[in-house]
Amino acid sequence: MGRFDGVLLVSDYDDTLCDDTGRIPEVNLAALDYFTRNGGRFTVATGRAHTTFAPYAHQLPINAPVVLSNGSALYDFAADTMLIQTLLDEGAPTDLAALCAALEGVGFEAYHGEDIYAYAPNWVTEMHMKKVGGRYTVLPIEQIPTPWTKAIVQSGHETLLRAREWLETNCPGRYEAIFSNHYYLELTDRGSNKGGMAARVADGLGIGPEHIWCVGDNQNDIPMLALSRVPFAPADCAQEVKAWGARLLCPCREGTLAQVVDELCRYYPE
Repeated sequence: MGRFDGVLLVSDYDDTLCDDTGRIPEVNLAALDYFTRNGGRFTVATGRAHTTFAPYAHQLPINAPVVLSNGSALYDFAADTMLIQTLLDEGAPTDLAALCAALEGVGFEAYHGEDIYAYAPNWVTEMHMKKVGGRYTVLPIEQIPTPWTKAIVQSGHETLLRAREWLETNCPGRYEAIFSNHYYLELTDRGSNKGGMAARVADGLGIGPEHIWCVGDNQNDIPMLALSRVPFAPADCAQEVKAWGARLLCPCREGTLAQVVDELCRYYPE
């Protein structure tokens, strides 16, 4: 029996597990190896799609299905199998076309299978692709293949606040529209978020709510943090996460996950 048997740890990837340069602190890797060798189940819940997370998945001691695309997918990397995939409403191309017509300077990425398409790409699109190591094809909206697993609306923060309001007014009940940072407004099917999918991971493993622990740094992590017995966040997380009430640990670059595992050792003594 390991000290972490029946315990699930779920972490965001960018700016939580790895820093803003893409580096995973060695102390995080050592701590997660200790956690999993002692019976813990560890996974990632990321806004990245399969195509942009897969190159990094096997660098980590992941031993549970991974939440991808901000909660629209659940993937088993050990079996190389997609377990769950939700899709945007079939009216998403029409809705996004209307949104882009209504607000100047808005572009978006649309995800179809393993392919990324872009309409009106801007500096945010370029920044995002550089960060995740992805490539996209530019097409008119009506030529982008459907269905879409998710879309990322991209512009300056004030414009995206207006975009979220426009979606809530004009497309009520159709989408989860949540920020993964101030420049990415992520759209998934209504009800598809990190929290809902992380809960399905726990259910599939037979792990109760008192043994679910989550850590994340931005607004799209809050539905997941709400599941956590204690919601953890790096000290340099988004202000919205601080205001929500997450327990702050060390900054990401110093090894937030290592500190989470230290905290868990206090809850699960040998």
